Amino acid sequence: MELTHFGSQGRARMVDVSDKGESRRTAVARGEIHMSEETLALVKAGRMKKGDVLAVAQVAGIQGAKHCWEMIPMCHQIPLTGIDLSFRYGEGLIEIEARVTSTYVTGVEMEALCAVSTAALTIYDMCKAVQKNMVIDRIRLVSKTGGKSGDIHNED
Repeated sequence: MELTHFGSQGRARMVDVSDKGESRRTAVARGEIHMSEETLALVKAGRMKKGDVLAVAQVAGIQGAKHCWEMIPMCHQIPLTGIDLSFRYGEGLIEIEARVTSTYVTGVEMEALCAVSTAALTIYDMCKAVQKNMVIDRIRLVSKTGGKSGDIHNED
């Protein structure tokens, strides 16, 4: 297998995607942040001192996807056409899901993963005054569509 992110001298490089064709691409990523039931109850009731935790995490996740190329060195700057985050409460956790779309020459998996990561970190930041031992866990790509490699669906 050829390693595409290494140049002729074995050093990292950003892959040239100028010869690739545009296609509709989507990616869905998920992750979790585990916390005590007491902390979760404060989030649900909107009683965190920093404000509405999930509203802020929603905006932060969108920003995370939009700025992925600035944080991950070999990512391309991609014109994103859609970013949506959703949250689901579980027992002692909040599950975060990000869905990212684009019509471009390279995929949006990293953007979806950055959206979930940024939202989880934001939840941590907004709740850390109440609980410092929260755990961010299971950040993963759930599915992707489009591009040369086709559709991929990872089982949860």
